[in-house]
Amino acid sequence: MQVDVLNIQGQKTGRTIELPEEIFGIEPNDHVIYLSVKQFLAAQRQGTHKVKTRMEVKGASRKLHRQKGTGGSRKGNIRNPLYKGGGTIFGPKPRDYSFKLNRKVKDLAKMSALAYKAKESAIVVLEDIKLDAPKTKTFTGVLKALNITGKKALYILPEDGENLYLSVRNIPAVNATLLSDMNTYDIVNAQVLVLSESAAKVFTEAEVEENA
Repeated sequence: MQVDVLNIQGQKTGRTIELPEEIFGIEPNDHVIYLSVKQFLAAQRQGTHKVKTRMEVKGASRKLHRQKGTGGSRKGNIRNPLYKGGGTIFGPKPRDYSFKLNRKVKDLAKMSALAYKAKESAIVVLEDIKLDAPKTKTFTGVLKALNITGKKALYILPEDGENLYLSVRNIPAVNATLLSDMNTYDIVNAQVLVLSESAAKVFTEAEVEENA
């Protein structure tokens, strides 16, 4: 899959990147995407929810009235879950929602998400930008030149792109991540995938090494 490399003015540089069909051209697997997104969101949950049982709520432990002879039903203490202010039956307890997913499944999910973006022609390869200091204004101009202002975009940075990350993180609807930290949820959640030229080359080099 040939993709033109664009400069920060949104114009073609004359260079192209060959994105491997073995990654961007596969038949997407919806189920593994679902599993990967579910795992990511589950890991974000704090799981600190807690309610009090009848043993934990405040209240005396004495029996409200004698067992028989009142004409009413049998009653225990005031902490009975049937009463207002009583304990909760089967309420939530602190727990860890995260679960394990095999590496091969997670890799297939990322490839499937990338393949969807390729089918939608929602991948842009941008030449590497070198910044001496974080400049949000600079990258805002780049987004305008690429005609993706206001769209949810995921910018895949080169490994030395700390200043770029600091420049991008304050822009609404734009997310930035290193290639090594890329996950399925971020790819699926983005309308446009912006690959730095260095990050795009990693895909190609990895495929060449695999076939060597």
